[in-house]
Amino acid sequence: MRAVPRLMFAHLPTPIERLPRLSAHLGGPEILVKRDDETGLAFGGNKTRKLEFLLAEAREQGANTLISAGAMQSNHCRQTAAAAAKHGLDCILVLTGSAPKQPTANRLLDEFFGAEIVTVADRADRDRVLRETFDGAARKGRKPYLVPYGGSSPTGALGYVFAMEEFLKQGVRADWMVFGTSSGGTHAGLLLGQRVFGYRGKVFGISIDETAGWLKDHVSALASDTSEKLGERLQFGPEDVLATDEYCRAGYGVLTDAEREAVRLVARLEGLLLDPVYTGRAAAGMIDLIRKGVFKKGETILFWHTGGQPALFAEKYQSDLL
Repeated sequence: MRAVPRLMFAHLPTPIERLPRLSAHLGGPEILVKRDDETGLAFGGNKTRKLEFLLAEAREQGANTLISAGAMQSNHCRQTAAAAAKHGLDCILVLTGSAPKQPTANRLLDEFFGAEIVTVADRADRDRVLRETFDGAARKGRKPYLVPYGGSSPTGALGYVFAMEEFLKQGVRADWMVFGTSSGGTHAGLLLGQRVFGYRGKVFGISIDETAGWLKDHVSALASDTSEKLGERLQFGPEDVLATDEYCRAGYGVLTDAEREAVRLVARLEGLLLDPVYTGRAAAGMIDLIRKGVFKKGETILFWHTGGQPALFAEKYQSDLL
């Protein structure tokens, strides 16, 4: 396997915990949680693993400014801004939505880390504004590096290839890996890691906002492209990707009773906080699939907690969760 540049700043390995009270309450499989909310950077989260490789690439290219984009309460952008601050780089974030009168949650943390904020009202215009922001920084001699949306490029996906290796070294058996999937980097990395390191269970993504068809095409292509970073290309097809879009039809960041139940249930039974957008939706899907018998008694599920808890303190979610 070819060596790839990596800056080691995440707190790894993240622990695996059993959730006995939730498992007993649902009466189905044993549920474990992989605590990637404890990766250590700015309240943690899954993007920290990806940023170890993305920042190494930025450094190799001589960049002095990280530029990325996301929603106004983006967990990815919060971790990108923190990584830039930690490594002495400037950071510009293009965020979708109206600038708040009083920043809260992730948006407040972006300011703490010194990020410059560019707002764009319509998500359809975000890519254009992101490109204009990047080009403008380059014209000013700032040597920008574009951190892809969600960190989901072949370089970023490497974070979850090696997360799979980390899990297998922890010696815990799991029949299923369940997680929220959106931009596809975590999903593609785990899929590639499954093949490279020999995980025998199933890698199952619960969509946060994309159709299952899009995820199958995108994740398989991204896993194939990521494999070239490690050496010989490994080919994946849509049939290799397990994903469901049954739980995202309300729209991105729109809470339903299912997310409310999942966040409150896990908190009250296990003292574990999920976030309202990603892990809340993924856990809601997992709970429903347990109740439907898709995940069966006698099996073991590993739920990847990808972080995002600062969003619990965003004004838009506080009253909606109570």
